[in-house]
Amino acid sequence: MQQLAPPARPSFREALAFWLRLGFISFGGPAGQIAIMHTFLVDKKRWISDSKFLHALNYCMLLPGPEAQQLATYTGWMLHGVRGGLAAGILFVLPSAVILWGLSALYVTFGHLPIVQAAFELLKPAVVAVVAGAIVKIGKKSLLTPLHYAVAVAAFLAIYVGNVPFPLIILGAIALGIAVHYGAKNGNGAQKSSVLQENADEQMYVIHSGTVIAHGGFSSARLLRQIGTALVLWSLPLLLFGLFAPNFDFWKKLCLFFTQAALVTFGGAYAVLPYVAQVSVEKFGWLTQLEMLDGLALGETTPGPLIIVLAFVGFMAGYHSFDCSLAAATLGLAATVFYTFLPSFLFIFAGAPLIERTHASPVVKAVLQFATAAVVGVILSLCLYLGQAVVAPNLPDVEWLALAWVAISLAALQVFKVNLMVWIGVSVAAGLLRYGLV
Repeated sequence: MQQLAPPARPSFREALAFWLRLGFISFGGPAGQIAIMHTFLVDKKRWISDSKFLHALNYCMLLPGPEAQQLATYTGWMLHGVRGGLAAGILFVLPSAVILWGLSALYVTFGHLPIVQAAFELLKPAVVAVVAGAIVKIGKKSLLTPLHYAVAVAAFLAIYVGNVPFPLIILGAIALGIAVHYGAKNGNGAQKSSVLQENADEQMYVIHSGTVIAHGGFSSARLLRQIGTALVLWSLPLLLFGLFAPNFDFWKKLCLFFTQAALVTFGGAYAVLPYVAQVSVEKFGWLTQLEMLDGLALGETTPGPLIIVLAFVGFMAGYHSFDCSLAAATLGLAATVFYTFLPSFLFIFAGAPLIERTHASPVVKAVLQFATAAVVGVILSLCLYLGQAVVAPNLPDVEWLALAWVAISLAALQVFKVNLMVWIGVSVAAGLLRYGLV
């Protein structure tokens, strides 16, 4: 079979069109978003080879933050440098942020109407089922040994019973992973990562395993400039809030909180949501349990990374803290998006040149396996936390319809593999139908 010649390198405008389209069609969570990028970038356009795509994905999966958004940033960087990475990363987030802003504004304006409450009545139990499904999905990949199960149980008890902060749980799991890895006397301590066999087919792609990326060389001076730029960008909104915004303590608290949340999101959005709920609901009082659940439901209906639900928390924080002001709510959402995603860009632009010279360390993967195991226990706490608000808000009374819909949703999503967006529509329609009948 004759080997295909590589296509022409895409122009920045051509790549920009794809990143913009991706921002509006990236439903289905990280797996679906990564699949869309692989189909277009690798299979259809042949801009990036399979081995380079997986190499970038391996790195992004080790980072805190949304791996699909970081993968888009990484591939955009490979194609067109920093401007390509910025375009890909920003456009991956911007459409979902704007859509969620519109939904949030409608929610606080019309959410009290009976018909809107009816639409959410069965959607909330469906979201609880989605979170429960995430436990199963992540658990299958991360709970590989009895020790991993023990870590998951300990993490659950720590956050649900002991109210231990999420960052401490993750740091503890990482420390345990390091101790176990280096304390093991038998075995090799880590599994070898699978690497695709490179062959002549690599030459079919614009960027492949043998490509030397012109802007990919490591430079300590450039790294310092990137860190300095990130620090300036991080400080600028805080400075503006200090100079012009009333109640600076609130804005400082919001900026610091979501920065911290962005740095500990190992395991994806479901991992950080218990931490966000624990602090924003119980400690800061920015929103209620049910509003948190409604926000998660709204986040599931938008394209882009699920972690965008944090923007709803920022919106409600501004809304409730400034006498139901939509302007303050909008500013809260914008600040939350900024501080949630800023670290992701730094991780890619600073780390990609290093990763281009080496594959991800199997030692790091083995250690982070413990962090992911802890995430399973943390997500279980989120499931029970939200589930109680829906199924048994006034113990010992139980909302039997909500409990039944959780079970039906679990069966639909996990057993019959109904598409998530389809089931969200079914849940909304069922709630409205019940409202009409009742």
